Amino acid sequence: MLARQLRPSLVVLALMTGLCGFVYPAVVTAVAQVGFADRADGSRISIDGVDVASSLIAQPFEEPIWFHPRPSATGYDAATSGGTNLGPNNPDLLAEVERRAEQFRIDNGLDPDTPLPVDAVTASGSGLDPHISVANASLQTARVAAARGLDPADLEALVDDHTDQPTFGLLGEARVNVVELNAALRDLER
Repeated sequence: MLARQLRPSLVVLALMTGLCGFVYPAVVTAVAQVGFADRADGSRISIDGVDVASSLIAQPFEEPIWFHPRPSATGYDAATSGGTNLGPNNPDLLAEVERRAEQFRIDNGLDPDTPLPVDAVTASGSGLDPHISVANASLQTARVAAARGLDPADLEALVDDHTDQPTFGLLGEARVNVVELNAALRDLER
C-alpha cells in the first residue's frame, strides 16, 4: 500500500524538480540573455573594461565635482537595503531633514530660503535609489560646473541627455540617473 503511494509521489517530485528547478530557470535565463543582456547582467557600468558600478544602485558621490544622489539611510550599502521607518512627524526624522536641507543649500551655494525638492533631503525606501528629480539635478548643476570648470549650459545639456521620461509617458515623473550621469561626466575628463 505504501509503495503504491510512494512511487507516484517520487515520480511527481522528480518531474517537478526537473521542470521547476532546471528547465524553467534555464529557459528564463536564456530569454533574458538573448533579449535583455544588459539588464540580465546587472546593468553594469564599465570604465576601461572594468565594471565599476551598476546603474541600478546609488553610489556615495560626495565630492563637489560629482552630482550627489539622494541621501541614504543605509550608507548606500546594498547588503542592508532599507529606509529609516521613521514616521513623518518623528522628531529625529524632522531634525535629519532640516540638517540635510541646510547642508544641501550650503554645498550648492543656495539662499537659505531656496525651496528644495523632497528627494534632496529624504532617503528613498531602499536607500539605494540611483535617481534624483530633474529639479534636484538642476540645483546641483552650477556647483558641478564650477568645480569642473565647465560651461553650465553644456552641463545642463548633459543632464537633459541623461533624463529619463516618465514610464510609458505617464507613470512617475522625469528623473535623472546619477550613476549614469556621473559616468558621462567621467567620460568628459578623457
